[in-house]
Amino acid sequence: MSATQQISTAPRLKIVGLSKTFGRTKVLDQVDLEVAPGEIHALVGANGSGKSTLVKVIAGYHTPDRGARLLLDGAEMAFPVGHGNPASVGICVVHQDLGLVGHLSVLENVSVGREHPSSVLRLLDRRREENQARKLMERLGVSLDLRTTVESLAPEERAVVAIARALRTEQPGSGLVVLDETTRALSRDAAESFYRALRKGLSDGSSVLLVAHSLPEVMAVSDRVSVIRDGTMVANGVPTPQLSERAIAKLMLGRETAIEVRAHAPTTPSTGAIQVRGLSVSPGNSLDLTIGRGEILGLTGKAGSPWERMPYAIAGVERPRSGQLQIDGSILDLARSSIRTLLANGVALVPERRDTHGVAAGLSIKDNITLPRLRERGRPWYAGLRWQLQEAQAAVDVLGVRPGDLRMPVGKLSGGNRQKVLLGKWLMNAPRLLVLHEPTQGVDAAARVDLLQAVMSAADAGTSVLFASSDVNDLSAACRRVVVVHDDGPSEELLSSDPDSIVESVYRQVARGGAA
Repeated sequence: MSATQQISTAPRLKIVGLSKTFGRTKVLDQVDLEVAPGEIHALVGANGSGKSTLVKVIAGYHTPDRGARLLLDGAEMAFPVGHGNPASVGICVVHQDLGLVGHLSVLENVSVGREHPSSVLRLLDRRREENQARKLMERLGVSLDLRTTVESLAPEERAVVAIARALRTEQPGSGLVVLDETTRALSRDAAESFYRALRKGLSDGSSVLLVAHSLPEVMAVSDRVSVIRDGTMVANGVPTPQLSERAIAKLMLGRETAIEVRAHAPTTPSTGAIQVRGLSVSPGNSLDLTIGRGEILGLTGKAGSPWERMPYAIAGVERPRSGQLQIDGSILDLARSSIRTLLANGVALVPERRDTHGVAAGLSIKDNITLPRLRERGRPWYAGLRWQLQEAQAAVDVLGVRPGDLRMPVGKLSGGNRQKVLLGKWLMNAPRLLVLHEPTQGVDAAARVDLLQAVMSAADAGTSVLFASSDVNDLSAACRRVVVVHDDGPSEELLSSDPDSIVESVYRQVARGGAA
């Protein structure tokens, strides 16, 4: 009998009647959840729906209200789970930030937390740890040099190290791995590689509870889906093939979330267009773009290829090999222009990594939104509070930032609301050209709708937008034209933003170039 056939039929995780109250607020209300052996079970919900609180109960950070039950492989757990150490009972949690130490080796990260009371035991333990780490890597189907520092690894390799560490104490065919937005920072190709490794690790019957914002990711990798809304489970363990992205979004929000394609500019850009000529960020590629006034032009390509650097070159963050930007009669040499010069000419960038390159987590919503205009509107001795409050409140209202307390530090907001603050900061600048890179990455369906609608409104007001994204659904919703950048040939302009057409263009080039 194979290992898979020996798997117990009891639910890997079973939660019954779980509620959680903070003060007078009931965050979770009589939640039930079952994760079967050997499956990837997706848990989705909008920001504030209660999914983070549920994960923290499973991970032993919170104790639920009286009457809740949690069983793991048929054994009832006391609360807090594992007395705050979930790994001791077979629950391994891989958080969004992975929790790795960059300057330590792969082996040291996988083995972190082990004690070495003597030099002799340290040597013996190290040999055991090396053997265990190699077996874990084999189980995940990857080959990594255990001596390599984690900071030198590719993003998908770092994620695999985090999974290997989580599986270190797990017994094959038992326990649960919780992935809490673990793939948020991965490219599409990297995420696919990550899930291939994960599936290999599940072949012995291990189970995964996948907490994710990306509905395409949920549809692609999960076996069943549970949806939580306002603290209540509104869909429980529905087989993924029975659902669609739109159906899941409607369950999450209680309403439709479809965004119709908007034609922000004619197919042939009008006069007053912004032009990019001869933009090259690496040998062998060159890009020409024309963006009409009020147009949202899509930009995409194979994950990890030069198109991802082009938004930063246009905004002055990265020095390209060559390139010119023509905007409102001015011609700027992008290889020589600074960020300040580009800003002065009306170019604003919303970068992919909002937490490290976009917002100041320790500053308030008000301060983040108004920061770019302090020099212009403030005084050396007085910044001026009234205009800051008015401007920040306008951005919060337009983008639906929640909570809307202007004094709240941005670091305390959810990912979707941080992205709204970042977008609002530059929309209040009324840019001539708004450059976006992965603007909806890591946000839930409701935040995605708010962000895309805000971008469309800016375009309606005359802002030209370069929408650089690997999300074909976003490109389809927001753009009429999409430029696909190829590594080994000229870029391709698509006059249709149909998702299938975009994917076909990107991967037709990949097949021609021999990459997979």
